[in-house]
Amino acid sequence: MSNNAVIRMPGEKNGVLLRGHPMLFLVTGEDTKHTSMFEWTIPAEFATGRHVHRVQEETFYLLEGECQWHVGDRVVHATPGAYLFIPPGVPHDITNVSRKPARVLMTVSPPGHEHYFEELAELAAAGAPDAEALAILRNRYDTDQLSTMTTSARSRRETG
Repeated sequence: MSNNAVIRMPGEKNGVLLRGHPMLFLVTGEDTKHTSMFEWTIPAEFATGRHVHRVQEETFYLLEGECQWHVGDRVVHATPGAYLFIPPGVPHDITNVSRKPARVLMTVSPPGHEHYFEELAELAAAGAPDAEALAILRNRYDTDQLSTMTTSARSRRETG
């Protein structure tokens, strides 16, 4: 952790590409001991799959696009300006339900989840990640996967 202020100006690139879209690291464990913050461009029709965090809490603020979250037993159809706080232990998923990319501000506390995204980007660079490799990665970063990650909301609706 640093004792320096973090200032990110438009156009500065600090982060990774996931499925060809940027996941910008705004603040990370190198900067703070309390939270990580990301600007995530979610590809069209991408779904994270239902998962749960044992320790981490997350927030999401939808900047652009149209997403659907399943949070516990609730379904949230989100448009720009929607905010979600998801505490540890609450199963959830995120699906971009449109044919255009969506953008969210996302925090994860405690920090360190940027390392998950770095390793995920490496796995995804070679194509769709192997399900077993993805499960091992997610488990290492406080994520129990409950359903499959998909690249198409349509196929997710059709299968389940």
